[in-house]
Amino acid sequence: MLVPPGPTPVAGGIAELLADADRDASWMLLVDGTPQSHVDLDDPAHLEFEYVRRMGHVLDLAAPPGAPIDVVHLGGGALTLPRYLAVTRPGSRQRVMEIDEPLTELVRAHLPLPRQARIRVRAADARAGLSTLPTASADVVLSDVFAGARTPAHLTSVEYATEAQRVLRPGGVFAANVADGPPLRFARAQAATLRAVFGHVCLLAEPGTFRGRRFGNLVAVASDADLPLAALTRRCAGDPMPSRVVDGADLDRFVGDAPPVHDAYAVASPEPPDGVFTR
Repeated sequence: MLVPPGPTPVAGGIAELLADADRDASWMLLVDGTPQSHVDLDDPAHLEFEYVRRMGHVLDLAAPPGAPIDVVHLGGGALTLPRYLAVTRPGSRQRVMEIDEPLTELVRAHLPLPRQARIRVRAADARAGLSTLPTASADVVLSDVFAGARTPAHLTSVEYATEAQRVLRPGGVFAANVADGPPLRFARAQAATLRAVFGHVCLLAEPGTFRGRRFGNLVAVASDADLPLAALTRRCAGDPMPSRVVDGADLDRFVGDAPPVHDAYAVASPEPPDGVFTR
């Protein structure tokens, strides 16, 4: 049985690995008390966090079932989605940009990766690492980066999205975790930002989050090719906590007059309210 190391200093604060009482061999990674990742070592295909499950749907629909793909993960944490992809699409080539090298070392030491997983983790800022990758070298780029409980400002702009678009192959997909709460100004601006770069954009989120009733995680999905909206809708509706897919005219209304965000005036995502991560 895995014995957690106890609170451990990492670059981003104090990391902890907590056993999940409801699932054997499952662990929650927290940094300064904020949940960052959940992994099931016996079943890496299990995705506990709702927004991560929605990102999993994006990966599932990126190519025919089981076919290997090339994926760039911006933000690593406990490497939940790299583990997922290693077992659902064996042979996939995965590159991870995780700036917190001590955190990665902690994860590797105590939460072993699936055998034969082709996962390469690089200690780099997400945007700086993205800029070094070859043009048209990835099928999917996933952005899930937090400093504490907020997404850094330089990962919220048109310039950042344009760099992700450059790295994608034709028809590739970009997906980003967007954390926001009422009145959803940040999420509206992020949707406008992606629409300024990509030809097709949709948002996935639980209905209460869309209605501004609570702080939550929206997943923004973007591509220059048509998105698999019908399949995404079916999968999101069938989740334990069903979510909506907002696109087209509904997304027009959601975005309203929110302008795209550029580097010059980008801001970090909002600070979550007290108690939002209490389990």
